[in-house]
Amino acid sequence: MSLILPLIQDNTADVLTEVAKIKKDMGMLWMLLSAILVFFMQAGFTLVESGMTRSKNAVNIAMKNLLDICVGSLTYWMIGYSLMYGSTSNGWFFWSGLFQGKGADLLFQTMFAATAATIVSGAIAGRTKYSTYVIFSVIMTSLIYPIAGGWQWQGEGWLTKMGFIDFAGSSIVHSVGGWAALVAAILVGPRIGKFVDGKVIPIPGHNQILATLGVFILWLGWFGFNGGSQLAWGGDDAIAASNIVLLTNISAAAGGLGALITTWIWYGKPHLAQTLNGALAGLVSITAGCGNMTDIGAALAGLIGGILVVFSIEFIEKKLKIDDAIGAASVHGVVGVWGTLVIGLWGVTGDKGIGLLNGGGFSQLGIQAIGAFAYAIWAIVLAFAVLFTLKKTIGLRVSREIEEKGLDLAEHGTIAYPGKRDRGE
Repeated sequence: MSLILPLIQDNTADVLTEVAKIKKDMGMLWMLLSAILVFFMQAGFTLVESGMTRSKNAVNIAMKNLLDICVGSLTYWMIGYSLMYGSTSNGWFFWSGLFQGKGADLLFQTMFAATAATIVSGAIAGRTKYSTYVIFSVIMTSLIYPIAGGWQWQGEGWLTKMGFIDFAGSSIVHSVGGWAALVAAILVGPRIGKFVDGKVIPIPGHNQILATLGVFILWLGWFGFNGGSQLAWGGDDAIAASNIVLLTNISAAAGGLGALITTWIWYGKPHLAQTLNGALAGLVSITAGCGNMTDIGAALAGLIGGILVVFSIEFIEKKLKIDDAIGAASVHGVVGVWGTLVIGLWGVTGDKGIGLLNGGGFSQLGIQAIGAFAYAIWAIVLAFAVLFTLKKTIGLRVSREIEEKGLDLAEHGTIAYPGKRDRGE
């Protein structure tokens, strides 16, 4: 017996080692597949932004989204990843995640950086210089987003130590992008003809079918955005990631219905563009809490997010007279705050309620509020500093003549729909 026992123990150790290796490999595969899904979200943003704006600016929208993934991939590799996660092995430049065995993680996080920049694109559509946007995209992906992300996701950031929860980025990604979009919209100013004699003049998008397809693509990509943030697969991690994807879908569906019902009551008819924004709001609402929410909690978070986004878009446009061409500040900024705070209302950790309304007290709500406020202030101050400097130097806005003719020809020398005379659709 004394001779057999060591053999059993040795075999057990080998089996456990092999299981750990398989789990690690599956985790890397899950992150890689999730990164691919999040990459595909750039196509969704392109369709949403172009479909909800005029056809004469569709090429410009496409060029900005293409720019974001190109610039984001390089700047985040060169500077952002190390700045965000505190790696000093190769300094802050050309940090090679690939050669340190973290290629999947670097790729996954790169897609988040590109998303934060892309959120700004739609808000200032139709009147912004492309050269100015290039500079802002570089700064957003290399500095603004990575530094803010490190506060929580680095592992030892000040918000992490406080107990702040933002599982996949309602504040870190979406709120940062949303508040930057609001600042950009204010500094660039409204599109020509948007506000006339104090009245809001609708400027409808040229193709709501493209916008709808874009939302479906974003919805699909969000399964990787949230599910991939589990950062592992196998055993309990596989169960957790599967639940996260399920809750993401529930919240998105509830957000879409929330906006649909709200517009049906308010406008007298269900409104497509607002319903699309409602679905996106549902996705943003669950992004922070997708690892800390029950199914009912996710549905309620998404439903409220879908209702909130309708009123937020109306308020920013009609009361504040700010021209956000696609409602980016509302969908990502305002609802990003909601998605962060809701954890403090009915979030859970395992079977334990940590929110105010399910026995957790005010503590988590207060922490979530501090985090949401910090990200909002960071994005607003940094975006203002960068964009105001650009406005006073190279300028933010194209000329009136270029804006009226469309940015596609003037900025890029081509149009999205050859053979069709643009009617400002």
